Amino acid sequence: MSKTDQTLENTILELAARARDASLILATTDTEAKNCALMELADLIEASTETLQKENAKDLEAGKANGLTKSLLERLTLTPTRIKGMADGVRQVAALPDPVGQELERTVREDKLDIRRIRVPIGVIGIIYESRPNVTIDCAVLCLKSGNASILRGGKEAFYTNTALATLITHILEKNHLPTSAVQLIPTTDRAVLNTLLKLDEMIQCIIPRGGENLIRFVAENSTIPVIKHYKGVCNVYVDKAADHAMAEKIVVDAKCDRPSVCNAAENLLIHKDIAPELLPKMATALVEREVELRVDAEAATILTQNNIPYREVTDADWEEEYLDLILAIKIVPSLHEAINGINTFGSAHSDAIITNDENAARQFLNGIDSATVYWNASTRFTDGFEFGLGAEIGISTDKLHARGPMGLNELCSYKYVIYGNGQTRS
Repeated sequence: MSKTDQTLENTILELAARARDASLILATTDTEAKNCALMELADLIEASTETLQKENAKDLEAGKANGLTKSLLERLTLTPTRIKGMADGVRQVAALPDPVGQELERTVREDKLDIRRIRVPIGVIGIIYESRPNVTIDCAVLCLKSGNASILRGGKEAFYTNTALATLITHILEKNHLPTSAVQLIPTTDRAVLNTLLKLDEMIQCIIPRGGENLIRFVAENSTIPVIKHYKGVCNVYVDKAADHAMAEKIVVDAKCDRPSVCNAAENLLIHKDIAPELLPKMATALVEREVELRVDAEAATILTQNNIPYREVTDADWEEEYLDLILAIKIVPSLHEAINGINTFGSAHSDAIITNDENAARQFLNGIDSATVYWNASTRFTDGFEFGLGAEIGISTDKLHARGPMGLNELCSYKYVIYGNGQTRS
């Protein structure tokens, strides 16, 4: 091992040890102290808008020089509105009930032994993420409120912004007499640190990767610590034969165009064959006007050709692609059954929607789609911790154990059994 690698390894070991110590303090920190720190952090974030934008500008300049795509630059950008949104998210987390200590279940035996299942923090959570600097704040505050210490490893494309945000958090922790090691940003983007971090299962209880599929697979394959995964967001919208056409167009345009660079944007559109000849041209025109590239199957191509609407032929690989861009694959399906089968085959178990006025069809879809979130007559863009009332999210899990969908405070907790006795013995 080189001297540099040894130094990096020592840094991570020391950082993890401090986080473990901090987690034990946070586990018994009262709600008022945590909420006070969060409210002060929200105010400080807003007051630091100018400084944060200056640091963010350094990242944007470097990103352009390094050839980051338009969608990645969009995810990286901090506007005053987004900075205010971060602050509002912190306030919303502060306003939520503290999950720590909540009684989940209670059983009193015949001998009066009182057995209670109580929600407790997980401990130390490592978050490895890319691009979006708001993740630094979201993860830090959710971990803090749920009594967990966090170790944050952001991507090199947001290094200056993440460092500035972490500095604000450290200041607030120190001011409120909370352990500053409760939230720690790894001070390097050298990927070699992951080789050490992912093996510290005695000090870190959970790893949550947020970013591209390659990053997540690397983490999952190399970690000895449990990993909560979200490989990609291949979200689908199915327009049923009983759909309201105006509603369908409105939802599809929103799901694709509102913010195409995020994981809850629609990537595939399925339309029932009975309404496709009438609905598809209108919907396609609205999408093309918003500069969406359409990749369509043979049946959809025939309809678009007749209406002089531009398109590309879809490939088999397109159905499983997370574009994160103004690109939409379109398929005409003969039945609800085929739509469900298709989505369960090429979707990523993230967010899928049906648009229909047929309640029976909706129920079949909602029950039949094996995804973390399913919608009836609403855009997939709502799959978000803030929108779900969680204040923010630490990630969107497409796993089934132990959390699924947007992960808020409750999902950052485990539980333990607390037993009250008055002299009971087993014999």
